Amino acid sequence: MSVLRPMGTETEYAVVDKADPRANPVRLSFDVIAGASDPVTDHIRWDYRGEDPVNDARGYRLERASARPEMLTDSPQLQLTNAVAPNGGRIYVDHAHPEYSAPETLDPFEAVRYDHAGDLLMLAAARRASSADGRRIELYRNNVDGKGASWGSHESYQISRSVPFDDLEYLMMLHFVTRQIYCGSGRVGLGEHSEGEGFQLSQRADYMHAKVGLQTTFDRPIVNTRDESHSTDDYRRLHVIVGDANCMDVPDALKLGTTSMVAWLAEEAVRRGESVRDLLGGIELADPVAAIHTVSHDLSLKAVLPVEATEAASGVPAGAAESGDPTGVTAWQIQVRLRSAVYRMAAAVHGTDIMGEPLWPDEPTKRIMAMWGTALEDVARLAHADDDERLAMAGAAGRIEWLLKWQLMEKLRRRRGTGWSDPRLRAMDIAWASLEPKQSIFRAVRANVVTLDDDRQLAAASTEPPEDTRAWLRSAIVKHFPADVVAVSWRSITVRGSDGALHDIDIADPRGHDAKACRAALDSAADVDQFLAALG
Repeated sequence: MSVLRPMGTETEYAVVDKADPRANPVRLSFDVIAGASDPVTDHIRWDYRGEDPVNDARGYRLERASARPEMLTDSPQLQLTNAVAPNGGRIYVDHAHPEYSAPETLDPFEAVRYDHAGDLLMLAAARRASSADGRRIELYRNNVDGKGASWGSHESYQISRSVPFDDLEYLMMLHFVTRQIYCGSGRVGLGEHSEGEGFQLSQRADYMHAKVGLQTTFDRPIVNTRDESHSTDDYRRLHVIVGDANCMDVPDALKLGTTSMVAWLAEEAVRRGESVRDLLGGIELADPVAAIHTVSHDLSLKAVLPVEATEAASGVPAGAAESGDPTGVTAWQIQVRLRSAVYRMAAAVHGTDIMGEPLWPDEPTKRIMAMWGTALEDVARLAHADDDERLAMAGAAGRIEWLLKWQLMEKLRRRRGTGWSDPRLRAMDIAWASLEPKQSIFRAVRANVVTLDDDRQLAAASTEPPEDTRAWLRSAIVKHFPADVVAVSWRSITVRGSDGALHDIDIADPRGHDAKACRAALDSAADVDQFLAALG
């Protein structure tokens, strides 16, 4: 029980043709996927049988006839929209965007590596598509166009079904509203259409309009209830749509790692028979949707978020003693509460050393908890600094993406004597996330940020799968026997034997069919029949 669990990311990329600004993004997306395909494997189809986008974690199903078409992501397409990535992930068209789903990993740091390895795959695909028809296709790792459109950067976490969804919703609502203080990637403009002038912490926050819901492209909820586990019946997949597509490693790792630790807190509370609300002092936001917008717009990092008046039996709202305000708490205070609750639970479960530090069960968990503490220290210092002081905070800017972006833009804004509506700032906001190195502002300042992986590690992750999940077999069998693989999905692989019969390989357990379990059988098999026999 630690930060380690099956997890992964899905990143939708903005796509444009620099030679033709009016080009249809759907057509461009198809071109990019064609650029990602391999003639040796492009006959392999994506198997939609295990997908169930209308199943709701709250215990019911949405009638397909009532679902908006974009929700039915399990509908097979007539045109090539999928390519199996060489690392065991998936590259495909999602509405009007090319998308990369990273292979399953167990470690948030490995998840970051495979997340950003997707940028290499997508950049190569866009370049091949451009060469094929003379276009100048460019992709951007961001979430908004500044004119009202937003696209997703999703996370997935495998969580025990023993956790009541209400408990999971309670914890994640607090976490998702407030984690943007250190995970946000920054954005120019306030409001969906940038109708307000200014800079904010998160790209996605303004597009959240519901507390909880099944939908992902309209009335977007803070907590998504899509119950499509891609796993065994013992687990659900927490599908997260509220996060930003971070270019920087540290906020990406914190986004994944802290969310996994909050999930662990929920799982452990069930195992020990404890109330998750009691663990957080009963704190509950009065209006989470308003709060997520407030947090993103509040560069002071001091905004008080209203809480439910009934949250504490004493009649004094939890957090009042900390904030000095009896009506609410700040985002930072909520994050401190979450981390403290994890610490208390970990101390009870794992014990502590002579300094009182929990005996964390593995190195990734220890690293994430330390990074979480550093992030909250950074935010506390920022909250007590004026703008001039913030401009000099190079260390924190190397760890917090919104801060580094703000520093660059604030310096330009001061030199030019302009407001935040200056189109040059909006252009910088877009150029920050370009995948083309010569166009990317982030790439230009990457030497100033804390990186967790070097270019060699990212290149390896773009071609080789994780060794400790089922993604290994998905990648390896396609490389060994490409002509015999008929279809793949997250939880199955369909191959054709020498007799023409189709065989489904069940890989529902994300921790199963890894390199340790399958490498010897696959390497020794002369054909797919021998491999099937070895699997039993």
